[in-house]
Amino acid sequence: MRVTAETPVEALLDAVPGANEYLIEQGLPCIVCGEPFWGTLGDLARRHRIEDVEALVRGLNELARNPGAGE
Repeated sequence: MRVTAETPVEALLDAVPGANEYLIEQGLPCIVCGEPFWGTLGDLARRHRIEDVEALVRGLNELARNPGAGE
């Protein structure tokens, strides 16, 4: 999966192992155990005042390419 700012958060969590943990590390709330979010990655980032959405996207794409890299 190629992640973009327009990727739905639900699809991201289904397709990229470790995405929720990565989002938490980047300062976003736990989407799985906390308040659910039904929008795009860009919407989520803006809601939580993440300024560099492209850095978030790059990190998630790296995680998607190398799912075991963060372990």
